[in-house]
Amino acid sequence: MSHVFHGGGVSAAAQAYGIAVADWLDLSTGINPVPPALPAFDPQLFHRLPDADLLGEARRAAARFYRSGDVLPIAAAGTHPLIRLLAAKTQKGRVAILSPTYGEYRAVFSATGHAVDEIATLSEVAAEHGVVIVVNPNNPDGRRYSRADLLALSLDLAERGAMLIVDEAFGELHPETSLAGLVAHHPHLVVLKSFGKFFGFAGVRLSFAIAGEDHAATIEAGLGPWAVSGPALALAKHCFALDAEAIRREIWQQARRLETVLSVAGLRIVANAGLFLLVEAPDPAALHAHLCRHAILTRIFDYRTNWMRIGLPADQAGLDRLQSALKAWSNR
Repeated sequence: MSHVFHGGGVSAAAQAYGIAVADWLDLSTGINPVPPALPAFDPQLFHRLPDADLLGEARRAAARFYRSGDVLPIAAAGTHPLIRLLAAKTQKGRVAILSPTYGEYRAVFSATGHAVDEIATLSEVAAEHGVVIVVNPNNPDGRRYSRADLLALSLDLAERGAMLIVDEAFGELHPETSLAGLVAHHPHLVVLKSFGKFFGFAGVRLSFAIAGEDHAATIEAGLGPWAVSGPALALAKHCFALDAEAIRREIWQQARRLETVLSVAGLRIVANAGLFLLVEAPDPAALHAHLCRHAILTRIFDYRTNWMRIGLPADQAGLDRLQSALKAWSNR
């Protein structure tokens, strides 16, 4: 499988630029930089295997949060195991991926023997596509697809037994677009949710699959027992009861502040997805290197050499630091 570069490589950047890891401002990912306060954990969570009651409580809390009705989300240690499982368990054939997007989909489905077509619009889905993958909102360009359009696609695919995978890793910033509540009536639909991005706890490695009846049992069997740790399940149960609207509001406020800083610096905003902004710059590689020399890590792309993705600073100090570095770039 070919390597897919992701954000978050602070240690590699620290080594390359000779700057201590602790001194870096990591804006290369799309993760809430101000997570909620951690709850007090029962020490026994770290001592024993997660029991069925805890798993059930976390799944029911996830169902309420994601509004999936009677369909209980399936917990996994991150989205990547779910992608690998879906690719391995799906009959080999042609797969359509709305692109450009999260690179692991192409890498994993190609490595497991599927023929992958990267398509630009939903209208390019063809009769030979047995799987269609849509990231909504999309990473990195922030494109959003309406529930109506995705519902129509799901119905069309269901008529010929094809599967629709909708990755809503950043969906909590646009809950009105979610298909989670429709899964019960769409057996060929699988919706993937990332717990860590919205709540800011990417390190616990927790995601959920909300799967129609054609795929739920296969996913659960493929993950096996104890797929997720007890502390991760307890944290999820806690966070799902928090005020999501307050978290969402704070993320958007910080995103708007970041948009102002980037616009003042002369960068063209391609998308503001809440947890990250995508900008166009004449020479993103040079700007990326300049920011690295100021111990600020961003994300650039090999397939679009005029794009740069920038995540949210945690506070005003981080915004000021970015603004100062961008001003130095403009004045060079």
